[in-house]
Amino acid sequence: MGPLHGVTIVEIASIGPGPFCGMMLADLGADVVRVDRAEAVVGPEVTGSSLELMNRGKRSIGLDLKNAAGVETVLRIVEQADGLIEGFRPGVAERLGIGPVACREHNPRLVYGRMTGWGQEGPLSGAAGHDINYLALSGVLHAIGRANEPPVPPLNLVADFGGGGMLLALGMVAGLFEAQGSGLGQVIDAAMIDGSALLTTMFHGMRAMGLWSDRRGANLLDTGAPFYEVYETSDGGFMAVGAIEPHFYAEFVDLLEVDGDLPEQLDATQWPEMKRRIAAKFKTGTRRDWEIRFAGSDACVTPVLTMGEAPHHPHHRIRKTFLELDGATQPAPGPRFDRTPGGIAGPPPVGGEHSDEILARFGFDQVERAALRQSGAVR
Repeated sequence: MGPLHGVTIVEIASIGPGPFCGMMLADLGADVVRVDRAEAVVGPEVTGSSLELMNRGKRSIGLDLKNAAGVETVLRIVEQADGLIEGFRPGVAERLGIGPVACREHNPRLVYGRMTGWGQEGPLSGAAGHDINYLALSGVLHAIGRANEPPVPPLNLVADFGGGGMLLALGMVAGLFEAQGSGLGQVIDAAMIDGSALLTTMFHGMRAMGLWSDRRGANLLDTGAPFYEVYETSDGGFMAVGAIEPHFYAEFVDLLEVDGDLPEQLDATQWPEMKRRIAAKFKTGTRRDWEIRFAGSDACVTPVLTMGEAPHHPHHRIRKTFLELDGATQPAPGPRFDRTPGGIAGPPPVGGEHSDEILARFGFDQVERAALRQSGAVR
């Protein structure tokens, strides 16, 4: 049982950060009831599971939210829930009849989490967008990439998941904690553009101190420095170097065995030449050669593994960083708790897989369940 055992969260189906937030809460022991669109579910006879890994540990009910009976079903479930998360554009949940005001009338203690790209207000609040757009306007995207090259989108990890889903999960847990004392819920406005900006706090501090330039690829942590860089090996692999501190850097240089002395570590005028010489040295050995050379050192040098390779690394195997569930390799839950560890409660459900079970759990009798199916409100 995880630290959120006993907490019930209603997740209105969405994509990306919303399901990720729900996954984190489910991994921590919450009972997450996912409301899938009725037209997207397979039906009550469905068996097996999907590979939508962010839905792991959840239960799914198929509801038609354009059907009044479907909306009433959500509100009735909300009466017994602790939180709800949704990822609509501002105003959509209200038009459907499941906005914060409507839900609060049924449950004043409900913590209502809203996941959007631009936030609930502002000139862009109603606009479409994706991770790359939020990164662009928050200043994040401009900073990522190499000198004299265009910015590089860091997958959709920063806005969708770090600045979005994970931030909403923190907000939900904080809201749930506060509600225990106040007896009242509140609305959590988690915007991916806000979260993206929040993640750059350290860099804004460095910029204020004159330690960070807006020139891409010219700084300590953006591939400007030769000791914080990725180098290709003779077999087409790559090694990651993060030897920032002087004692780590000294060990790195010693083990690398570059011919002749390298310039002083922090002499940025010499960084291009240092990088050229280090790159040439890494090209003389395979990735495995260098992995063996730096193993057990404090030089902060590691091989760059693919997602297929990573689960097999000895460190991950010992820590069980990855696990396999129903044939799907996936990252294990985190963070870890020593007394209430939590974990994955089950594989990802197919949409509507638990409709009858969920309705019964929230007090719908057999006659009511049959009527909801007949009306098309539930699948």
